[in-house]
Amino acid sequence: MSKQTRITIETESLLILRGRTSRHIWCPHCVAEVEVIALEEVGVISNLDQSAFEQWVNSPELHRSETPSGSTLICLNSLLARVQKTKTI
Repeated sequence: MSKQTRITIETESLLILRGRTSRHIWCPHCVAEVEVIALEEVGVISNLDQSAFEQWVNSPELHRSETPSGSTLICLNSLLARVQKTKTI
């Protein structure tokens, strides 16, 4: 009788889709010009449940800016850092 060994490999991936026109602004927290995503677009790309999503959005770790029209923009650098931090917890 031969011995069998089963190896399981778990992987995770993150996909960021960018439109034809990406927005760049100066982020005072990153001290750099960064790409941003509108807050209303974050919900579309998120697979989090509503309560987890609200925790993320209200997190002080996300860098935010407001447009003159009142739309909230999220710094992608801070969003990616938040994703990486969540994976390690």
